[in-house]
Amino acid sequence: MTITAPLPRQSALPRADLRTLLARRIMRAVVDRVPVDVRMPDGRSLGRREGPAIDLVRPDALFRRIAEHPKIGIGEGYMAGEWRPAEGTDLAAVLLPFAERVTTAVPPALAKLRRVVDRPIPSAERNDLAGSRRNIEAHYDLSNELFAAFLDETMMYSSALFDESLPFAGQDFSEAQLRKVHAILDMAEVRDGSRVLEIGTGWGTLAVEAARRGATVTTVTLSKEQAALARERADAAGVGERIDIRIEDYRNVTGEYDAVVSVEMIEAVGEEYWPTYFATLDKRLAPGGIAAIQAILMGHDRYLATRRSYGWIQKHIFPGGMIPSLQAIDTTTQQHTTLRADRVHAFGSHYAETLRRWRHTFEGVDLASLGFDETFRRKWEFYLAYCEVGFESGYLDVAQIRLARR
Repeated sequence: MTITAPLPRQSALPRADLRTLLARRIMRAVVDRVPVDVRMPDGRSLGRREGPAIDLVRPDALFRRIAEHPKIGIGEGYMAGEWRPAEGTDLAAVLLPFAERVTTAVPPALAKLRRVVDRPIPSAERNDLAGSRRNIEAHYDLSNELFAAFLDETMMYSSALFDESLPFAGQDFSEAQLRKVHAILDMAEVRDGSRVLEIGTGWGTLAVEAARRGATVTTVTLSKEQAALARERADAAGVGERIDIRIEDYRNVTGEYDAVVSVEMIEAVGEEYWPTYFATLDKRLAPGGIAAIQAILMGHDRYLATRRSYGWIQKHIFPGGMIPSLQAIDTTTQQHTTLRADRVHAFGSHYAETLRRWRHTFEGVDLASLGFDETFRRKWEFYLAYCEVGFESGYLDVAQIRLARR
């Protein structure tokens, strides 16, 4: 069976449709402000002839797609092969100049049209108990073999933590991933005898490392694929008896724990459920307990500007997802919990390097043998490059945040 990444059917728009003409005009205005050479099939350039080059393969189809949904059309156009980096040009290299100018690329007069083009997040993607399971399965249950093909041997699908005293490029990836795991376990003061709750199991590495410290671990996930492999890996590490792996929603967990840890889980919770998520951390902590989360972050102004808008990542990669700001986390914990962030360690540049390594490994994966088609390959190429430049440009950040009671 071949797994095909779905592409939406384009509406039959008249050639002179005003939205298509507007999309073309916006494209020209943007490329005039960004140092990327956007080339038409006949060799003409839409803007200035400088910087990395993009070839528009089917420009009319791309403009129609952008006209229908500006925030999603660019990514879907890449999936459909309507544009591509020029030969010998890296995809991230052509996306980076746009990411660096994300707040200035669109002229102010056109930026006022944002309310017209923004679309709300579909109600079907709400992270209620049923929706959360659907959203998680849509990404994490694709295939354990797929993730194993481009992740390192730790099977950590979150930012590594490199040694900042040395160039990142020459460092061992697995060591950097384990450094991240032990940094957050240290932040949560996990030690011999600790009772640990992990929200978001992944493939079990953090639970295994906590158990190796002598902790007993309860870890919850909604992914059957992840849970099955995590159990195998815990048993293989000889610590299976110290780890209870459950297919369970975090909202249903009971018990009392000395530490609660959660690595890059909050992004999948959904803004509507952030109060519930943090209240759960608070309720599950024993007196004197500490929670530590690793979270992808964006600036508060960008969070406010995008929080009600449906984007390509939400539609094609992480349905129901929402990236918070640190201020949004502080506000939520202050209003709904007794917890306060008393330590924050940000390391966004480490995520750019992490994504770069994943992407370069992914490029060499034989996806056809795993049952995935060309559209799926393009979708994931765009996803990994898109996220990489988000961190490279500083638009996105990642941090480990310690939460303790006052």
